[in-house]
Amino acid sequence: MDKITSENVFKLEANVAPLRIISMNGAQELGKKIEDHLLRWAHRCGKEEESFSIEVSCPRFSSGDAKGLIKESIRGTDLYILVDVGNYNCKYSMYGFENAMSPDDHYQDLRRIIQATSGKAHRINVIMPNLYGGRQHRRSYRESLDCAVALQELQAMGVDNIVTFDAHDPRVCNAVPMMGFDNMMPSYQVMKAMFRDIPNLRPDPQHLMVVSPDEGALNRNMYYAVNMGVEMGMFYKRRDYSRIVNGRNPIVAHEYLGTSVEGKDIFIADDIIASGESMLDIAYELKKRKANRIFAYATYAIFTAGLEKMDKAVADGVLDGVFGTNLTYRTPELLQRDWFHEVDCSKYVAYYIAALNHNISITSLIDSHDKIQNLLTRYRGE
Repeated sequence: MDKITSENVFKLEANVAPLRIISMNGAQELGKKIEDHLLRWAHRCGKEEESFSIEVSCPRFSSGDAKGLIKESIRGTDLYILVDVGNYNCKYSMYGFENAMSPDDHYQDLRRIIQATSGKAHRINVIMPNLYGGRQHRRSYRESLDCAVALQELQAMGVDNIVTFDAHDPRVCNAVPMMGFDNMMPSYQVMKAMFRDIPNLRPDPQHLMVVSPDEGALNRNMYYAVNMGVEMGMFYKRRDYSRIVNGRNPIVAHEYLGTSVEGKDIFIADDIIASGESMLDIAYELKKRKANRIFAYATYAIFTAGLEKMDKAVADGVLDGVFGTNLTYRTPELLQRDWFHEVDCSKYVAYYIAALNHNISITSLIDSHDKIQNLLTRYRGE
């Protein structure tokens, strides 16, 4: 068989090795959902698996030093390590102070667990949805290249495959051309959530338009526009290149290129909403151009500056909703907001794990064009 479905996933030819999953600190919620899918499929196919999870810990000394500990045998297994480097809700104590784990801390714990395998796993696969150092993907002047170096380190440690989601710049895979590197795009999952949660959404050129927030997000927005058969516009950031603020040239204005948005619903997709200021600037600009409803999506909706400005934009009728995945940490406050819509990607990750574990093609998972077209056909009642 060459196609993964929930009915045949564990009836395929023999797997590469026994499947085991490690959910690092902060990734247990997503890991549990992924395992539930895999166990349900296994039981449906007559397997008697009770669990795929391996328990690990990274205890710390009071000085802040740490070690990785694997509490079960992983010899000969096809090991999948799930890590959320963006989960700042994980805490540890050092010199009597409580510290939030940074991406650096999560990455070091990942390296510790890989060391603890002692080379005994049949294969090591790292699932890192939010790619460590991914925003520092290119060099300007004398700067580090954190993401490229991290990928090379993981390859040197024996990692066979890395899967990430909506990488800020997927060309970073050029740093490790001989290692498996898959950049997954949850476009189908996003559109399912849109059609489920947005009333009276009409995906046609007369009622809907896709707008790219900047030139860097053109490809992902073009994918949505082409698949839905609607027009696309874009903004570009006019920056002040004479000075640097917080490590980058400050944005002076957002300039729009494209056809009229008047009276149309607008969908804006990006990889990350950090402070949210750029997304709000664009929403206000679109409202000046008489756009109808505005919906934003980011694979990683992290809101580093809090939710107050978003709350105000929604209350003022500028923004109608924000979609974000469960691939990274979301605060309880965000999950309680009526304007936030969660996109569940756990089944998508589970399909990937099952496909890789059975050593079959993941092409249909990476390119979801056919699934999107079937979804649009059902939604339109065609």
